[in-house]
Amino acid sequence: MNIGLLIIGDEILSGKRRDSHLAKFIELLAERGMQLSWAQYLGDDRALLTARLRDAFASGDLVVSCGGIGATPDDHTRQSAAAALDRPLELHPEARELIWQRIQQMAAEQGKVVTPEEPDSLRRFEMGVFPQGAGIIPNPYNKIPGFFVDNVHFVPGFPVMAHPMMAWVLDRYPQLHRQQGVLERSLIVQGAMEASLTPLMERIEAAFAGIKVFSLPSVDHPQWGRCIELGVKGDDERLAEAYDALKLGVIQFGAVISAELVR
Repeated sequence: MNIGLLIIGDEILSGKRRDSHLAKFIELLAERGMQLSWAQYLGDDRALLTARLRDAFASGDLVVSCGGIGATPDDHTRQSAAAALDRPLELHPEARELIWQRIQQMAAEQGKVVTPEEPDSLRRFEMGVFPQGAGIIPNPYNKIPGFFVDNVHFVPGFPVMAHPMMAWVLDRYPQLHRQQGVLERSLIVQGAMEASLTPLMERIEAAFAGIKVFSLPSVDHPQWGRCIELGVKGDDERLAEAYDALKLGVIQFGAVISAELVR
């Protein structure tokens, strides 16, 4: 199963707020021996969100979407998810109860009495209106839940809420957890052009199924200057064998190996 991340909000695209979800999600995945397959940033555009979410639901990927699930006019994620699924929106009964608990808690802290029928309460209940058939994602920060349908999960944009909710989502999939994550072994190569090493890379991938070869060129690396980090990655037990074959190929090519890295 591929794993994807959607980060939603005009404030991210405009630079008003800096995204912290991508780095944190990669960290949470690594803790479970998992790896991110793709990520995408999207603005608060209902038509665009609907199209992208339709693709996400159809993909079968495990997807986490951050942002846009509030109840203000600039939030469109809940409505777009419903449109993508061709389902109606409805107030989730468990979400309503959790939101009502939060409303009462806040009122008690202010010394006020509230009822579920008053306008402010009804507006807050809108945050629990999800596509029909959705499940809820618990929010340990303030009880206002996120939701999921199939393998697509929706959490708030606030990092303090979103990040523990992301962890909860990943723990729904223990079958995807690994004792050891994807490993990398690489060489710092100098004295060769990336294009000239491409045939070697192609030979390694052809010879070792399940192993990926990568190349990261630099023109001004602070330690090695102009160089290429050339390596292999995978969780296959043939990783060491593939690495040895890659290293031998570089030596036979006549390039200089300045360092060897393991991640």
